[in-house]
Amino acid sequence: MSRMQRRDFLKLAGCSALGAVLFPRPGQSADPAPSASEKKRPNILFLAIDDLRDWVGYLGNKQVKTPNLDRLATRGVYFTRSFCASPCCNPSRTALLTGLRPGSSGVYSNGHDWRQIVPEGTVTLPLHFKNNGYHVVGAGKIFHGGLLRLSDWDGYLTGKGLGDEEDPVEKGRGKDKTKDGWDGVGGLRWGPLDCADKDLADYQSVSYILKKLGEPQGKPFFFACGLHKPHMPWSVPKKYYALYPLDQIEMPKVLETDLDDVPRAGVAMAKPDGDHAAILKSGRWKEAVQAYLATISFCDAMIGRLIDGFDQCPNKDNTLICLWSDHGWHLGEKQHWRKFALWEEATRAPYMWIVPGVTKPGGVCHRTVDYMHIYPTLCDFAGLPVPKHVEGESIRKLLENPAAPWDKPAITTWQFNNHAVRTERWHYIRYADGTEELYDHGRDPLEWTNLAQKPECASVKADLAQWVPKDNKPTPAGGGKTREQRDRKAKKRAEKPS
Repeated sequence: MSRMQRRDFLKLAGCSALGAVLFPRPGQSADPAPSASEKKRPNILFLAIDDLRDWVGYLGNKQVKTPNLDRLATRGVYFTRSFCASPCCNPSRTALLTGLRPGSSGVYSNGHDWRQIVPEGTVTLPLHFKNNGYHVVGAGKIFHGGLLRLSDWDGYLTGKGLGDEEDPVEKGRGKDKTKDGWDGVGGLRWGPLDCADKDLADYQSVSYILKKLGEPQGKPFFFACGLHKPHMPWSVPKKYYALYPLDQIEMPKVLETDLDDVPRAGVAMAKPDGDHAAILKSGRWKEAVQAYLATISFCDAMIGRLIDGFDQCPNKDNTLICLWSDHGWHLGEKQHWRKFALWEEATRAPYMWIVPGVTKPGGVCHRTVDYMHIYPTLCDFAGLPVPKHVEGESIRKLLENPAAPWDKPAITTWQFNNHAVRTERWHYIRYADGTEELYDHGRDPLEWTNLAQKPECASVKADLAQWVPKDNKPTPAGGGKTREQRDRKAKKRAEKPS
């Protein structure tokens, strides 16, 4: 991006427009001073992004414009091989926030109510910090929409952004696509909006957290901000679409025969006759890519607002930042769209840590990690015990030294007993029916050649298979929902216009 383009983008992002955030003035009343032990604990700024794949500038994508994520990444350690616990919003977030992998909890899809399914006594990440003296506040999408448990928090932004899968400005669209400003192809929805940034829920979530950052703190804080974009619909102010002229869009590299060596179970996840067939028929593939890019840049602008406000916060020098996206996204690779698969595009996502006194600016870690390490790592830095049920371990040593030895792979689960094991070189997938995929990222980073049936790869598969989770708990009948919840959902589905 040229200097002029960067200047114009930052102007669009409103990164310097922080007038709405009022930080306390000298003499303003404050909460009781924190104790000496509390002063030693770091504050935590916990940033969650929805559906953001590895299309960010600092990970090498050359067409996306993410100056704010890029500058944040330079402040600490970012990971180049970071993977979700599940390529789906609810099971990914439930695993990260409870410390239980999908197979250990039985939460495999968006329709499973984790509050009814996880074992009794499971302490969530925010509740653990709340129970141990932190002021715990959230806004936006942290747990999956509608599955928030307010008792785990000291405060939460209710209304805009709470449990909503769409912004208020987007609701009701679709009945008259020309009038309402967005359309799309099939279930893939996008379109520029004639509105301001402040009209979207993510803007309000950021404003809420900025307000909290500016308030006097009587105890260490855990502030969580969940950005919904770039989740669909890719409907953001049209100025972000203007950043990506349609005639300059670079398409993802796709092999038309990519599913030829994929087992039936993998093809069933790809659903090539669904979204992909509809996109091909419409001729609007490039428009969809443009829309996703535009929505990423809107998300980046919100990160810019948040970080610029954070930099004015009196507690910034004692505040740890952990940023993650819940999973990746396919844009036609393997003739697949959305997440809901175990390949690289669906499972890899941005992940970074900035820890004062621990991480050094410009740190890059190429070790393979998954998000089950977040809960225990936060406990490590806060000096809190790790609850016994939590799976994963602290990655503190990788944050202190990104080149430190690390021999544990990343493990991802999608639906019952389908797992992926990812090392720095290999990506192994085993489906519930026993069929397999194996990709050598040293030679095949786009995963075009499945080596699972090659005799010379048998020992590699055997080594990787040892990491496949043995615990595969079935989901309770009804997905953990009460009869009242199921009846309410059925009624809502019946009332929805066709």
